[in-house]
Amino acid sequence: MTTLNDEQPSKEVGQAVKRRRFLGLTAAAAALGLTATVSGCGVLGGDSGPVTLRLVAADYDLTGGDTTKKYWNDLVAAYEATHPDVKVEVSVESWTDVDRKVAEMVKAGDAPDIAQIGAYADYAADGKLYPADDLLSIPVQANFLPPLAAAGETDRVQYGLPFVASTRTLFYNKALFASAKATPPTTWAELATAARKLKDDGVRTPFALPLGPEEAQAEAMMWLLSGGGGWTDFSDRYAVDSAPNVATFDWLKTELVGKGLTGPVAPGKLDRKAAFASFAAGDVGMLNGHPSLLKEAAKKGVQIGQVPLPGIDGKPETSMGVADWIMGFKENGHRAEIGSFLDFVFSDENVLKFAGDNDLLPVTVSASTTMESDPKYAHLHEFLAALPDAQLPPVGKTSWATVSDTVKRNIGKAVTPAGRPAEVLAQIGQAATAAEAAE
Repeated sequence: MTTLNDEQPSKEVGQAVKRRRFLGLTAAAAALGLTATVSGCGVLGGDSGPVTLRLVAADYDLTGGDTTKKYWNDLVAAYEATHPDVKVEVSVESWTDVDRKVAEMVKAGDAPDIAQIGAYADYAADGKLYPADDLLSIPVQANFLPPLAAAGETDRVQYGLPFVASTRTLFYNKALFASAKATPPTTWAELATAARKLKDDGVRTPFALPLGPEEAQAEAMMWLLSGGGGWTDFSDRYAVDSAPNVATFDWLKTELVGKGLTGPVAPGKLDRKAAFASFAAGDVGMLNGHPSLLKEAAKKGVQIGQVPLPGIDGKPETSMGVADWIMGFKENGHRAEIGSFLDFVFSDENVLKFAGDNDLLPVTVSASTTMESDPKYAHLHEFLAALPDAQLPPVGKTSWATVSDTVKRNIGKAVTPAGRPAEVLAQIGQAATAAEAAE
C-alpha cells in the first residue's frame, strides 16, 4: 500500500507544474499586450451617457452584518473611479432568497447584468448568458484554477465564472480525542476505531453524519469520492448506483451507523447546520468540516484539529470542492461593460480580500499561490491544498438541481436499519438518468 509520505512529493510536483503552466499562460498573454478586456475594442459607455450595470450578489456574512455590502461598495467605488462611463448598482440578497430572486427577474424579462449566485447551468442552457470568452481578457480566464474552470462549463463552453470556492477536511475535537486516547484517522478503518474510542469515553456523537435534506448531496459526495466513486463516471454520465458507491454506503451503514457511532439523531434527519452547531458546542468528536466552522468553534473555545478526509486505504485521489458562481446576462446587451467590470473583480487584490475575509478560497492560480505562502491564511492552507485536485458536483448539468433534490430527500434512507443501500442508490440513479435524458 502506498503511504501518504510516498504520495506527497508527486502531489507537490503536480501542483507546482499546474501553477506554473497557468501562471505562464497569464504572463505570456500579458507580454503580448492582451491584458485589456473585450471592452478595450472600444470606448465603454456610449453617446447616450454612462451605462449602468445591475449586479445581484449573495450575502456571505454569517453574523447578520454588512461585510458583503461593504466589500461590493468599496470594489465598485474603486472601479468607477477609473471607469467614469460605467456605473454599477449592487443588490445584496440572502442565500435563502438570492437564487429565487434572480430567477424571478429573468422570468419577468428583467434580468440583471451580472448575478453572483449558486448555479448557472439553466441560464446557460437557455442561451441567456455570455460565454466567458466573450467577457474576460485572456489572462483572467486562463488564471482560473483548472477544476473550477471545468466545472463552469456547459457543453464544453464556460459560462459560469467561479467566484469563491471551498473544500472539506476532517475536523476533530482535540480535547475529546485526547481524553479518549484516539488518533486522527487517515483511513476508514482508523476513523471507525477513533469513533469507537470516543463512544467508549462517553461522547454522544463520535462522528456526525448529516444526511438530512439541507446538504445531503454534498456530505454524500464526500464519502463517494473517498470510496473511489462519485455522482458521475468518467464520461460525465450519472453513475449513482455504481459498485464503489454501493460499497461506500454499505460501509457507512454497517461500520458507523449500525454500530451506534453517529449519535442519537438518525443521519437522514440530521442537517449540516445542526451538526456544525453541535461540533462548535463541543458535543461532536469529528465531522467533515467547512472553513466557516473554524471561527464558530473558536468562539466557543473548541480546539479543532484538521486532517485530509480519510479514504478506504489512505488519502483519496480526489476530494470534493464547492464553488459559487458569477455570470453575465445577455439581456441588456452590455457585454463590453460587464467584461471590463468582471476583469476588475478577478484582480488578485479583490479575489484575496473576499476569500480571506470570509474564510473561503480564491479561485485563481495567482491568488491561491499568494494565499498559500502567507502565514496570515495558515488556517486555510489545509483546505487550499485540496483545491487543485478537487472534484465539484456536476453543476454544469441542467439536471443537477433536480438530481440534487432527489438525493437530499432520499439518501438518508440508505443507512437506516431497514435500508438497503443498493436499492436506494438504484432508485436515485433511475431518477437521475431520467432527468439527464430530459436535458
